[in-house]
Amino acid sequence: MTRILLTGSTGQVGWELQRTLMSLGQVITAGREVSSPGIYMDLAQPDTIRHVIREVQPDLIINPAAYTAVDKAETEPELAIAVNGTAPGVIAEEAKLLGAGVIHYSTDYVFNGSQAKPYTEQDEPDPQNIYGKTKLAGEKAIQAVDVPHLILRTSWVYGLRGKNFLLTMLKLGREREELKVVDDQVGAPTWSRLIAQSTAHIISQGTQDMIGFLSSNNGIYHLTATGQTSWYGFAKAIFEYDPNLSQQKLKNLIAIPSEQYPTPAKRPAYSSLDTQKISTTFGLTLPSWQRNLELLIGS
Repeated sequence: MTRILLTGSTGQVGWELQRTLMSLGQVITAGREVSSPGIYMDLAQPDTIRHVIREVQPDLIINPAAYTAVDKAETEPELAIAVNGTAPGVIAEEAKLLGAGVIHYSTDYVFNGSQAKPYTEQDEPDPQNIYGKTKLAGEKAIQAVDVPHLILRTSWVYGLRGKNFLLTMLKLGREREELKVVDDQVGAPTWSRLIAQSTAHIISQGTQDMIGFLSSNNGIYHLTATGQTSWYGFAKAIFEYDPNLSQQKLKNLIAIPSEQYPTPAKRPAYSSLDTQKISTTFGLTLPSWQRNLELLIGS
């Protein structure tokens, strides 16, 4: 049975992964929440990473854990680089020593947003904020170790846990009569469960020889829902699909440009990702962002 070490199991993606991976092997969870189940591991402390990996002796390490506070990263760059940039390299080094593989998650924010068509894996990254720069550093750290790996870039992640745009909108829609939402940043909202289920689908193809499977498919892949929208378009769909419509106080949803909602971190104006490579390579059929949103809110 494949021994899988899963980091960040209480996060949006990690929580879903813990459930979808159970049929594929023995899942051992690790995280920095002392009160949660699993082994204590702090990605900001390399010694704890090395200790846990050597203790668990996994065949596969899956790392959805990350520093994801995009704006806060601008004032905490050292912590962001430790978690997003340095830790993935340490994980990769330990995996290589064990003969294990790595699956790691990255972001659409590695791109500058200047083009008008979905970014492919061959497009040159050029992150515009600290978060994006640290996530790119993590990608490069894994690649430098030359360990069998998959790096899955995703975007605009949401779900029913943690802090995300969906939960913020649903909350504000019950508190305010008017909301202003940015309409000139375009991307693909992606349900955390889609990421977990797609990852499980991929892993299931390599259960007989995980290292051989990862080695032959080594590299970066874009994993998002299909289609694209703006944050305003996403918000509008959230309120339209909301089954508890009668509880909404919201009467006015107003589209605004980014300059009217300044943030510490600069966001790319366009960060849609082309998912053809991952669909073709692993036989994935990725749903539209609208379909996923409808499934989640209706579930």
